[in-house]
Amino acid sequence: MRSFRNNNKRSRYRSNGERNFKRNGENQSFSNGVNFQRKSPGRNNQNAPKLIEKYVDLAREALSNGDKILSENYFQHADHFIRIQAEKEKNRIVQGDVNKISNENKIEAQESQEKKSISN
Repeated sequence: MRSFRNNNKRSRYRSNGERNFKRNGENQSFSNGVNFQRKSPGRNNQNAPKLIEKYVDLAREALSNGDKILSENYFQHADHFIRIQAEKEKNRIVQGDVNKISNENKIEAQESQEKKSISN
């Protein structure tokens, strides 16, 4: 009979003494939930148009097979990604307006600098 305990090998996991969540003297707080936010919230939603098409096709197929419940489920998934795509478009438009205003302000500032340097 083989024993699966092998105390000679080094563990791939932390030892019991290293479970205090403190690194380099830093005192981390988990109360605010910041540490548990996703690193890139839009990562899974990059292909929203493809996912919309996928779920609409699945919903139509389920509906043609007579499964109304599964079809509604797929339509809800498609609706979710339609909302995500609409939000991304809205953010893109707002960001574009901000960039446009910022560029106009830069141009005006450069023109005023040129006028000041010419008048001096």
